[in-house]
Amino acid sequence: MALYWIRGCLFSLILCQLLCCYSLGGASGSGSSPPPNTFTVSSFSYPQSKLRPYDLRYIRVDLPPWFSSVSIELESDVDLDMESLGQVSNSMLPMVCFRDGSPPLPDVSNSSLKSLSSFFSFPLNLVLIQGLQNAEQCYPMQRNITMKLTNEQISPGIWYFGLFNGLGPARTQSKMIVRRASYSFSANVSVEGCMASMTWGQYCNQTIDSLSCTQSETNSSTDYPLALKNQTQSVLSCKNSFETSCLGSEQIKVYYIDVLEMAEELTFMATDVRLNPAPSNHTGNFSGVNLMYFARHGSIASSAQHDYSSNISSTPLVIQSPMVGRWYVTILPSNFSKQSGQTQVSNATVCFSIKLQVLECPLGKAGPNCLWERHELQTIPRISVPFESYYLPLSGKVSSSSANFLLDPLLSNSSSGGLNDTWTYFVLEIPRGAAGGNIHVRVTSDAKIKFEIYTRFGGLPSLRSWDYYYANKTSSSDGSTFFISNNSTEEKIDFYILNAREGSWVVGIRQPNSTATGSKGDPTMSLSLERCPRKCSSHGDCKTAFDASGLTSYSFCSCDRNHGGFDCSIEIVSHQGHLLQSIFLIASNAAAILPAYWALRQKAFAEWVLFTSSGISSGLYHACDVGTWCALSFGVLQFMDFWLSFMAVVSTFVYLTTISEVHKRAIHTAVAILTALMALTKATRSSNIILVMAIGVMGLLIGWLIELSTKFRTFSFSAGVWLNMLDRWQVIRVWLRNLVKTLMRRFRWGFLIAGFIALIMAGVSWKLETSESYWIWHSLWHVTIYTSSFFFLCSKATVAADGDEERPPYALTRQDSFSRGH
Repeated sequence: MALYWIRGCLFSLILCQLLCCYSLGGASGSGSSPPPNTFTVSSFSYPQSKLRPYDLRYIRVDLPPWFSSVSIELESDVDLDMESLGQVSNSMLPMVCFRDGSPPLPDVSNSSLKSLSSFFSFPLNLVLIQGLQNAEQCYPMQRNITMKLTNEQISPGIWYFGLFNGLGPARTQSKMIVRRASYSFSANVSVEGCMASMTWGQYCNQTIDSLSCTQSETNSSTDYPLALKNQTQSVLSCKNSFETSCLGSEQIKVYYIDVLEMAEELTFMATDVRLNPAPSNHTGNFSGVNLMYFARHGSIASSAQHDYSSNISSTPLVIQSPMVGRWYVTILPSNFSKQSGQTQVSNATVCFSIKLQVLECPLGKAGPNCLWERHELQTIPRISVPFESYYLPLSGKVSSSSANFLLDPLLSNSSSGGLNDTWTYFVLEIPRGAAGGNIHVRVTSDAKIKFEIYTRFGGLPSLRSWDYYYANKTSSSDGSTFFISNNSTEEKIDFYILNAREGSWVVGIRQPNSTATGSKGDPTMSLSLERCPRKCSSHGDCKTAFDASGLTSYSFCSCDRNHGGFDCSIEIVSHQGHLLQSIFLIASNAAAILPAYWALRQKAFAEWVLFTSSGISSGLYHACDVGTWCALSFGVLQFMDFWLSFMAVVSTFVYLTTISEVHKRAIHTAVAILTALMALTKATRSSNIILVMAIGVMGLLIGWLIELSTKFRTFSFSAGVWLNMLDRWQVIRVWLRNLVKTLMRRFRWGFLIAGFIALIMAGVSWKLETSESYWIWHSLWHVTIYTSSFFFLCSKATVAADGDEERPPYALTRQDSFSRGH
């Protein structure tokens, strides 16, 4: 496994441990004042923000080389425990993910989702073992997450944490109406640094010793290990400031070295290893003294966390193709026992001298004997597409008229050296702030491609050290989270490195000696930095956004209704399914004919216009949303659909009153203003249904109050009635009895009950809507809500022109007339 992956795994191990411990048990010392040897490098507060369904946020944290610790506090209104976690699907689960170097992308692989069940279900050590398999770590969002990481645990540099409200391919699919829960969060990030530059540890109380270095050139193969014979090489030789250093048992000493260029070899060696004071009997062999040497890139090395280790008292530590950047070496002596005679030496120290050498080839060369070619690539931005660029060699061996270049003039010649294979390297730079981009590597040929491609961040790739590779269709990094092959064949190599981290990347071409030169098919190569992989597979649009700090741009695919996934390559709905859904969602609006027909029959022209317009606008809106045809812009169609639907619901309630047209126009005008505001601001929120119903009921009550005030305006209570309690209750009972009789005669109760049943069915359909079953339940919503309006309109009894109820039977009329005659 490549060194980069080892670093990522170690980072994930520490981060997972601290996150789990702090989020479940609380962090001690949070918010305490910084130690006296430190100062605040940066402090960032992310204000309370709402994360809508299927939305995401990234927060970038920069850790300088002299940082001592970083504190992170996340607060949200998420309330998850072990029981509720099992009841929430991954597509609805709020998540927080961490990654070193570039933004996390949990939608690429299911590996992030598989480990969720272990977050609460298994002991912590099992969770950590599972976490070693991933380059990023994802956990369910908690109400409070507080953690503090020190420079003994994570490396300086750039790392990200992302917040996701739901995962899976449906997250990138375009949505019609989403009624899933949103959650709010806020974050505080504080980075502490060491006042003294050459110190480390949480409290900056441990010293890092410097090495004295000199630069030289040599052609000799005798002075240095694996020296180059035929080329002049640059050698950086370093040693400790004093001739010797002495350490007691289990004491440590830390050094650092900066590798500024792509180097061939980094060698650590110890000389003049001896005990001090020396034993009185010098005949013994003291080779049993172990001088353990731990090396780590970017962070302090220890016996528990290191990239390389060796007992350099006996064998030098040699690192081939070391990564560019700062290397830390920690020396730990142990085992002060005299092997000859088995005499134990006490109160002794081991003394030694340290030598360190960095071997570099001349510019443009690499490999043993500096025979292999290394090409620096220049960045050429794509003017037509923001944040994208392609790379071309700086040498004049190829034409720069296009983004592709021929490989044959650039490949290494292996006619000498007797090596089993030959490498050619291409070095490219990912600029600062572009960590959300994707490296696209593409090689095409007219014949079968017989070479392999290896990539590595910060160093030259080899068979021992690489990040991603492609050998053939059956041997590649396809199992890696951030590597995807793009339909590669024998004549084409095509793959992406997703969310590539900032800095130097090296693409190495490995060739067998038989194909090192004179490759058939004239292979051409293209290297580019792209925003969305595969151009969203022609099934979506590429969107660009920035992280919370505004320092990193990232892109994501907004897929169409039928596809999903980070590159829109997953078909969620088939063509036949899309056709069926379109027919249901559009044709179901024909149910608006029922209330429109009844309103026209009753000469209620305002209601007829509303129901007709509502059905037509809803059909046009859904036709546009499913991608069939857009008569107007999507925003206009959505506003018209919701506004007219709101108006149709309220007008149904107002129609049940018998107030004059003057009062109806006043109510309709007020309702039109309110519903227009609702349709313009968050039209799809669930609470709008309740608000519209409440406005409709209020309109009905206002209409009845106006009607009652008109019919009973002559009714008043005299002073005598108020004084006579029996007369007062008698009048109220008569008034209530007449009101009930009026209501019973006002409605056709069979239609009214049918209307309520249809309304309940509409509410059930609305409640059962999900992204997967939206098309069927929302179609039923159309049918049931329009049907309920039709039944409510039919439930109103016919009234006479003067506003009184329909004339009663003749017998009752004679009785009434006879009574009035008396």
